[in-house]
Amino acid sequence: MPFPLPAAGEDGGMDKPPVAALQATLIDFAIAELVRQHRDSFPPVWTVESWAKLLIWLALNCGCSGDPAALEAFAAALGPVLTGRMRRTFFERELVDLDLQVMADPAERQVLVLPLGPAAGALDPERVASALKRVGLLERLVADRTRWQALEAVTAVPWSEPCA
Repeated sequence: MPFPLPAAGEDGGMDKPPVAALQATLIDFAIAELVRQHRDSFPPVWTVESWAKLLIWLALNCGCSGDPAALEAFAAALGPVLTGRMRRTFFERELVDLDLQVMADPAERQVLVLPLGPAAGALDPERVASALKRVGLLERLVADRTRWQALEAVTAVPWSEPCA
């Protein structure tokens, strides 16, 4: 049984966030979860093509036709801020058991691997390689570990081929 909500004016003196802020947070959460649940559904994963397929799928499920003008209108309606957050979510993976986050946007020159929590120096290259293998990126990146850059607690790994 759901817990009872206080009646209007009976908030017990607690500050209540404005309804619009709660709605915005809910929408942001829902969109992020939708992206997380479907980001591996559009092969080839870790590509701009996969990102475009997700956006087209979202547009079609929001009632847009598949013609270019409707898809452009959908993209404009999302706006740059929301699109940027969605794209970051789409190209990021958190590997809690390894305490690592992988950020692999193909529009960037390098994939970044960083700790989820505080780090005490450079990351172990074997742990980085394990994370990259698990998310299916290892074969798409430069294999020569001398080209991997350890930048304090972040490791930057170049793509093996420039991404479009």
